[in-house]
Amino acid sequence: MNHFELKNGVMHAENVPLPLIAQEVGTPVYVYSMATLVRHARVFREALSGLKNPHIAFAVKANPNLAVLKVLQREGYGADVVSGGELVRALAADMAPADIVFSGVGKTHAELVQGLEQDIGQFNLESEEEGYELSAIASRLGKTARCALRVNPDVDARTHDKISTGKAENKFGVPIDRAAEIYAALAAMPGIDMRGVAVHIGSQLSSLEPLETAFEKLGKLIADLRSQGQKVTHADLGGGLGVPYKADDSFPSPAEYGAMVARVTRDWDVVLSFEPGRVIAGNAGVLLTRVIRVKRSSNASPFVIVDAAMNDLARPAMYGAWHDIDAVEPRGGRNVAHIVGPICETGDTFAMNREIDVLEAGDLAIFRTAGAYGATMASSYNSRGFVPEVLVDGDRYAVVADRLPAADIMAAERVPDWL
Repeated sequence: MNHFELKNGVMHAENVPLPLIAQEVGTPVYVYSMATLVRHARVFREALSGLKNPHIAFAVKANPNLAVLKVLQREGYGADVVSGGELVRALAADMAPADIVFSGVGKTHAELVQGLEQDIGQFNLESEEEGYELSAIASRLGKTARCALRVNPDVDARTHDKISTGKAENKFGVPIDRAAEIYAALAAMPGIDMRGVAVHIGSQLSSLEPLETAFEKLGKLIADLRSQGQKVTHADLGGGLGVPYKADDSFPSPAEYGAMVARVTRDWDVVLSFEPGRVIAGNAGVLLTRVIRVKRSSNASPFVIVDAAMNDLARPAMYGAWHDIDAVEPRGGRNVAHIVGPICETGDTFAMNREIDVLEAGDLAIFRTAGAYGATMASSYNSRGFVPEVLVDGDRYAVVADRLPAADIMAAERVPDWL
């Protein structure tokens, strides 16, 4: 469920008409619904109510906006971060260091130091080598790093290849057949408190079956580790639960997911952690855009050229991803059109031969389900600036990220004096 609905023929975000935001903030602009964020955060937590004290860490990479993180911090969420920058953001949103999990296959030396100095709750180690480096740093600083070993279970998540993370050929985690050996080696290192295991097999999963298979493998690993005398008190089950990008898509609900987790993990006797991202933020945001013009051509379908582009919303160009497109003030007619942006790339295409509301020059439209992996993946390609972000709460809204013009980006560049 989301809070972007037509009221008296005009699309609203909660109780704020989107034309008002377009008029006062300009387009393109990301618009987030606080009510949707809160609802999704609570639905996910309720889905895990059958578990004992689960730890929920929002995947900051899905939407790192400070206001979004603050909403989730108020809902009791921690943070799953994959860079030093995301760690800074989580702390700025008042997320407790103890509730922060640092994931990611390429943590730098400086980022490992940063995590130790902030005394974060857990490092998810992605390799044996990373563990040895962290041990050396922790020993030098006189600190102890609480760690989980991320395993690669070689399970196909049956999602897009570029967001699959649990197959043997993916770069994430250690091979599960070597996990016990690596865990024991790292547990013996100074400055390392090996306390658990972690798994994450991919994003936008449409079935619980791959997750259950991965979790069953993890459960067996926990039993094997304990039989070898190793301590295992925590298990991080990652994220990955998908959301409907098409109106008629069907995905497992958080309640169904929670029931599966409770069944599979009932004998594990561990603290379970979760890293939801898209399932919390995806449907909580839209990208509001304005039609520049409609280009008729020899092709049977017209090109609807909008002011949003692939640098603002990269998923369609990067993954061939689908986003539902709706008129903000629909006239009642429908037609088939190509929806494209202004960037000088054929890949700057949001949809081809899509049946949509009839749109004309000057009309407003939205790309739905843009609250996750939207603004966070933006670039300044074609010397375009970064679009603003707006958070709506009932009948009020605030700009929570300013528009960053191309001139401001250029201001950070320097021409050497020898040119």
